[in-house]
Amino acid sequence: MVEFKLVISNPKTGLSVQKDAKDDAARQLVGLKIGDKVGGEPLGFGGFEFEVSGGSDYCGFPMRKDIPGVGRKRVLAVSGVGFRMAAKGIRQRKTVCGNTIHERTAQVNLKVLKEGKDNIFEPAEKKAAENKAAKEAKKAEHAAKKEAKAAERPAEKPAEKVPDKPAEKPAEKHAEKPAGKPLEKAEGGAAGQKPAESEDKPAAEPKKPRQKKAEPAKEEAAE
Repeated sequence: MVEFKLVISNPKTGLSVQKDAKDDAARQLVGLKIGDKVGGEPLGFGGFEFEVSGGSDYCGFPMRKDIPGVGRKRVLAVSGVGFRMAAKGIRQRKTVCGNTIHERTAQVNLKVLKEGKDNIFEPAEKKAAENKAAKEAKKAEHAAKKEAKAAERPAEKPAEKVPDKPAEKPAEKHAEKPAGKPLEKAEGGAAGQKPAESEDKPAAEPKKPRQKKAEPAKEEAAE
C-alpha cells in the first residue's frame, strides 16, 4: 500500500495545509520529479493544479532537485536543500535523496499553481485568524498592565529651575615683573653644597701692593 503525506502551500497567501494521499491517489505521484506538474482531480482536489516542489523519505532525508534517481547519496556542497551554512566557503558532506518520488517517500510538497472552487485552506485561515487575535489580545493586555503600573506611581514633582549664575568677570592681567637676579639658595640646601654667603657682610678690602725696601746707597770710593 502506497501512502503519502501531502503538504500543499499557497505562495500568494503563505498558508499551507496537510492532506493524506492513499492507494490510487498516491500512485499518481510515483515517478514524478521535482518541478513536474500534476492536476488536482486524481488527488481529490478538482480544479487545482500543483507543482512538485520537494519532499522527504521515510527517514526524513530531503529530496534534492539536482540529484537524479530515487536513492540516497552523500554529496559535498556549499548550499542548497539539507544544508545550513556554517561559514562562507565551507563545504559539507550531507546525505540527501534523489529528485524522484518513489514508494518509500513519506512526504511530498506541492505548490498551488491554479486554485479550484473549493477552499482547501479554510482550516489554515481560521488558525491564522485565531493566532492573530491571540497576539493582539496579548499585546493589549501588556499595554493595560503598563498603564496600570504608570498610574500607581506617585506623580513626580516638576523639576525646580536653577537660577542662572552671574557672568564671571574676566581675570585681570597682572603686569609682569622685570626679571631680576636669580635667587640664591638659602642655608641648609642640598647636601654637599656650601651655604651662600650673607649679603650683610662687609666687602673685603683690596690688598695693598708690597713696597720694596730702599737699598742703602753705595758709599763712594775713599779718597
